[in-house]
Amino acid sequence: MIGIIGAMEVEVEQLLGNMQETGSKAVSGVCFHEGTMAGVQCVVAQCGIGKVAAAVCTQTMILLYHPQVILCEGVAGGIGKDVHIGDLVVATSLVQHDMDSSALGDPVGFISALQKVQMPVPSQTVALIADCAQDVYEGHVCKGVIATGDQFIANNDKLHQLAADFGAVACEMEGGSIAQVCCMAGVDYAVLRSISDNGDNDAAVDFPTFAAESAHKNTALLLAVLPKLVQQLEKTK
Repeated sequence: MIGIIGAMEVEVEQLLGNMQETGSKAVSGVCFHEGTMAGVQCVVAQCGIGKVAAAVCTQTMILLYHPQVILCEGVAGGIGKDVHIGDLVVATSLVQHDMDSSALGDPVGFISALQKVQMPVPSQTVALIADCAQDVYEGHVCKGVIATGDQFIANNDKLHQLAADFGAVACEMEGGSIAQVCCMAGVDYAVLRSISDNGDNDAAVDFPTFAAESAHKNTALLLAVLPKLVQQLEKTK
């Protein structure tokens, strides 16, 4: 079983359109859709925006469906001159940029429950997703740190801070929360984000324009990734 989580309707509706659904249930305010996609048994959920909503959805999905891997997909703001609208970013690790206990001597982003800042994604999963994405995204694929926080970033100064503090190449509002829950539960995870804006002063204008197109690309990518991911998991048993 593979779990797939998106925050917004635009991020999951095309996935559900490609699913042969066998059932659904609503728990903790989240509707979980079970079925097959590309011949792979999956559960898909729209978690809602933000870290708490993402955490509730992730933990509920783990308890109900016991997925081997949870994939977080959707859109994000790009950071830096090498990441552009329409590109794909595959997370090599996740951070929570709004975690800050530095007054107690901790580094910014330190997650006490895990005793670390960076939450790495298994390298073989990153490589598989990035390889599958080459055709869908016509080579516009970037691997790097994705920063999560309960903020829609639309500020150049904040972007520079995220790049300086964490080496982040994209920012969003759910991935780091999903990663933390998966780390605590011992479940593998990956985060893939299509860039819908550059997180700058034009972000609020760019986001709705490119979100739908980004969701279409992510759906095509996941349909290619799922069978290969299952093969990879079987080899590592």
